[in-house]
Amino acid sequence: MRVALAEDGALFREGLLMLLKAAGHEVVGCTADGDALVDLLAEQPADVAILDIRMPPEPDGGLVTAERLRATHPGMGLLFLSHYAETHYLMRILEIGTEAVGYRLKEKVGSVDVLTDTLDRIADGEIVIEPVLAKRLVERPRGDRKEVVDALSPRELDVLRLMAEGRSNNGIAAQLFVTPKAVEKHIANIFSKFGLQDDGSEHHRRVLAVLTYLRSQRGQR
Repeated sequence: MRVALAEDGALFREGLLMLLKAAGHEVVGCTADGDALVDLLAEQPADVAILDIRMPPEPDGGLVTAERLRATHPGMGLLFLSHYAETHYLMRILEIGTEAVGYRLKEKVGSVDVLTDTLDRIADGEIVIEPVLAKRLVERPRGDRKEVVDALSPRELDVLRLMAEGRSNNGIAAQLFVTPKAVEKHIANIFSKFGLQDDGSEHHRRVLAVLTYLRSQRGQR
């Protein structure tokens, strides 16, 4: 796919370029700051833009840049990279959009397979959340969310954690070694326990289920 990259760390930027090219992706441009990326993408179309969260314009230039890009290129995927798994970053990312977005740790995308899987899922319109952050959010509820958590079975918690990573039903089934039909049943139970009524959009209810947890974690590191 066509990828654009904005990363102010020269060493990591060069390493990521090598990985992208090794995976067979076309890098349409590479910049060290968000403003330059916006200018680049005004001339060069891309399927996914990769952004360092903490880059110029400071302090969180990747997030500001993404807001501008989502307004002008609504169909383009956005992959955010950071050294830190921060809940407040994730909340801002989900305010930018809940489709075709990803938030991964830099240390976790250091292989062709992981990077390609992440980009493919984003290009397909999925949400991709760093697994360690999704696991923390699901397993450490607080406040008035505890009753909701206690109502979920251990398997439903497993399914919700993988939903929070942005995985499809088939992807969840493969991770848990169960059938897609079993996953569908668990998800239906989660929706029921969360009081999420069928509005005709499976994707919408999945996002709401995940946000039930994410919002309960606002401000928690």
